[in-house]
Amino acid sequence: MYYAVIDLEMCKVPKGYKRFGYKWCQETIQIGAVLLDEDYEIVDEFCTYVRPEFGHIDFYIESLTGISQADVMTAPSFEEALEEFLEWLPYEDVRCVSWSDSDPKQIVHEVIAKEIEDERIEIIIANWVDCQKTFGHKMGKENLYKLEEALIASDIIPEGRAHDGLADARNTAMLFAKLEQNPDYELNEFYKTAREDETEHLSFCMGDLFAGLALA
Repeated sequence: MYYAVIDLEMCKVPKGYKRFGYKWCQETIQIGAVLLDEDYEIVDEFCTYVRPEFGHIDFYIESLTGISQADVMTAPSFEEALEEFLEWLPYEDVRCVSWSDSDPKQIVHEVIAKEIEDERIEIIIANWVDCQKTFGHKMGKENLYKLEEALIASDIIPEGRAHDGLADARNTAMLFAKLEQNPDYELNEFYKTAREDETEHLSFCMGDLFAGLALA
């Protein structure tokens, strides 16, 4: 079994485009993914910018993701990028994984709006794994934890820039691998203490995590 851990980055779409048939508020601008083998080791990576058809990268999105309008001007369309991703997948036995269900939903939205037909899409969507939901079940909570929060709780130091598709895919893959390989894993001690005072979300920062970890 292989696992393709995927992360999409998106830009906003003006409401005016609803009259042109695109009724969703976001559009994909980057697809990042890593491939895990049966031992949960990263064996391959995939990353591409995506040229939005309706959306535009504003200052907020550029600041958040590091992706500029210039980066996507000559990038493949969503249909082309999705085809590249599907060709990259090893189809003998693979499931897609993401942090939350927003990524598969976004794919479905754009596939419908842009009239893309490919039976492979239906297969991967039907077998998608929501790592955020899995983590919540492990925690015994219904909270929708942020990826950064879950990494802190699992003693995983994030790599790369947050909201970079490939970096977020790598970090999600590390967490997913830990969940799968250690079903009875223990949360870090700092998190256990902090959690007693939290009812919905974590409120500590990465500096607190480092203070509570023995990095040697």
